Amino acid sequence: MLRKIFPDHWSFLLGELALYSFIVLIVTGVYLTLFFDPSMTETVYHGSYRPLDGLLTSQAYASTLDISFGVRGGLLARQIHHWAADVFVAAIGVHMLRIFFTGSFRRPREVNWVVGVTLFLLAMLEGFAGYSLPDDLLSGTGLRTAQGIVLSIPVVGTYLSFFLFGGEFPGERIVPRLYVTHILLVPGILFALITVHLTLVVYLKHTQWAGPGRTGRNVVGKPLFPQYAAKSTGLFFLVFSVLAFLGALAQINPIWSYGPYRPDQVSTGSQPDWYVGFLEGALRLMPGTETRLWGHTLMWNPLVPGIVLPGLLFLILYAYPFFERWITVGSGEHHLCDRPHDQPVRTGLGAAAVSCYAVLLLAGAQDVLSYLSHTPVHAVTWGLRVAFVVVPVLTFWLTKRLCLGAQARKRERLTEGEATGEVRQSVAGGYHPEHQAVTRVERYEMLLRDVPLPMAAPIRPDCSRARRVVHRARSGLSYWYYGDRVDYPATAGERQKIASVTAGPQRERPDS
Repeated sequence: MLRKIFPDHWSFLLGELALYSFIVLIVTGVYLTLFFDPSMTETVYHGSYRPLDGLLTSQAYASTLDISFGVRGGLLARQIHHWAADVFVAAIGVHMLRIFFTGSFRRPREVNWVVGVTLFLLAMLEGFAGYSLPDDLLSGTGLRTAQGIVLSIPVVGTYLSFFLFGGEFPGERIVPRLYVTHILLVPGILFALITVHLTLVVYLKHTQWAGPGRTGRNVVGKPLFPQYAAKSTGLFFLVFSVLAFLGALAQINPIWSYGPYRPDQVSTGSQPDWYVGFLEGALRLMPGTETRLWGHTLMWNPLVPGIVLPGLLFLILYAYPFFERWITVGSGEHHLCDRPHDQPVRTGLGAAAVSCYAVLLLAGAQDVLSYLSHTPVHAVTWGLRVAFVVVPVLTFWLTKRLCLGAQARKRERLTEGEATGEVRQSVAGGYHPEHQAVTRVERYEMLLRDVPLPMAAPIRPDCSRARRVVHRARSGLSYWYYGDRVDYPATAGERQKIASVTAGPQRERPDS
């Protein structure tokens, strides 16, 4: 185990950013737990923050103020904790994007991808529960929004709301329940899943970028001890120092400015933390329509943006590795990372999803955008509604074209070589740019890619009609996914070498 090899590339440290942020969250969270009172019992505040002296607040809000102004190091710990939560979710998200765009979720790592998506979902839930605990006006507005989403669930929504809040909103049980969820239930599950995730990484071995000496049957890099351990320890202290710097100098979540929660008040410009900002944007873009069916009222807003949209998002995330495996010829193992431009459709889909998220995130601040641009709110809303439909389509098309252009450029370099910047005159008087052939190492790295051909297996005549339809759909999707490509000028020997290098340990080699 001490000699286990880790790939030596910065992109593989994104997961460690999430791990070390989680450690900082645990340490600061334990400290904050010693002073926080998770009670919604009303009390008159007489603490260190004089502007709110004599105000009626909950015990949760009053204890958060005491942590901020009466406990030594309390405000620093609060702000480090909040910044660490934002970095934790961001690191998981960027790490998942790296896994997606490089194809590192493919066999045999589909289960680890599912674990990672679950970690992302639980991290968002943990963050929502955490910033709802202080019972200030901003967090109370978020809880009110969450209750509206729960109420929109057909038939059972009312019962679920009464169960979660212990009666009518806001009740007196939601903060204690969120407190238990935040400090015990979700962290325990996160710790268990992180352990499973790391165990699978060790068991399945790391993916790695293609290059000389790197194949689908080995891992090239630095051993765990002492090289990688020293680098990883240094990264931990860097993460902690950056979070401490942000906690000390960058204010976040100033609950004393918001005031305690009151159900009849909502402050202007209220937005949640960034990782659930897309839900806020979806709620603002969805028209307020309702339908009466069989004595029940379906509130399409917030049902569609609050339940259907995130449910569809995570369903796609969970199912995507199995979808790509279904439309791919062969089921061998893949241990080399794809270059994103070698998979134009996958890269286009990922870029379209990111652009869709960006539009929804902007929509979550539609009132602020309206104020800053001096544009009516309804005009901003309709512009963002159009962008939600148009921008992902354009992003997919543009990204796919850029990827194919990068492949064409690579083919040109392989065929003609690199331009030297010199121009020569021929005997006939014409001028021609000089090119220099790429090096053997560069040629090897450019040719080394594992992109399967579209599925084109014939349909047996004795198959049922349903199987024929499924096969046609599968073949059509496979052709759409892998059909557009630029072939590289490789010799037969080079193609055989590439197939041997990219073959995993469980896949039969072409020369066997």
